[in-house]
Amino acid sequence: MQTLPLRLQNWVTDLARVRPSVGELPLRAELFSVEQLARHARTLAANHQVVTRQGSNSLLTRLTQNEDILRTFNRATLGVKPDRRITPAAEWLLDNFYLIEEQIQMAKRHLPHGYSRELPRLLNGPCTGLPRVYDIVLELISHVDAQIDAGPLSAFIAAYQTVHSLKLGELWAIPIMLRLGLIENLQRVSTRLTLARADRDLADLWVNRLQEMAEKNPSDLVIVVANMAKSDLPLSSSFVAEFCQRLSRQSPVLHLARG
Repeated sequence: MQTLPLRLQNWVTDLARVRPSVGELPLRAELFSVEQLARHARTLAANHQVVTRQGSNSLLTRLTQNEDILRTFNRATLGVKPDRRITPAAEWLLDNFYLIEEQIQMAKRHLPHGYSRELPRLLNGPCTGLPRVYDIVLELISHVDAQIDAGPLSAFIAAYQTVHSLKLGELWAIPIMLRLGLIENLQRVSTRLTLARADRDLADLWVNRLQEMAEKNPSDLVIVVANMAKSDLPLSSSFVAEFCQRLSRQSPVLHLARG
């Protein structure tokens, strides 16, 4: 079975080691108007079950994990060969990594060790065990496509408090929680980009193997195709698109593999 080169194996292994356990998809949901945000905030407040006893200091751990993943992504992107294309999203993250790093360091300074332990925590939902205010900002980020403006933010928080009042410490923590939430979202985006790049590189490996066999011994090409069919291939959109695009530029004899 065809395998990834050692460089890519290490790359994906590093991501698996530091990837947070809660969620992987970027924070994207239906885009809401201010009125829709207010309704959603009230529904969110009605569904939240909280506990005020002291909990773990998991947000700092989560921030460190996100930083490790973003650094891994940055190093991997810098190491991409000149003949390999970089997606616009990956290029943006690379160009703006210094700003992301600044925000990470600022988050560490403004989130004192043990502070998040004092905040009311959730007893239900995807963010169980995490501060309630953190889940609030994640919901906001997902419904505004990470475009944070003062108006929608104020409306969202005000609507939430018509059902349940937030503690003073939670209100004070909103800016830092927004920063943590946006860093979390960037981590999720970078993880998806990295896995997509690994899928594209694997597609290139198979096309190169097929092309090599077609040039050396075309009659054995069907063996490579059979091996490929039996392999545990990631039939993601990235893999399929790269595979088909590469094959479209090759000899027609290789189109058997695309079928």
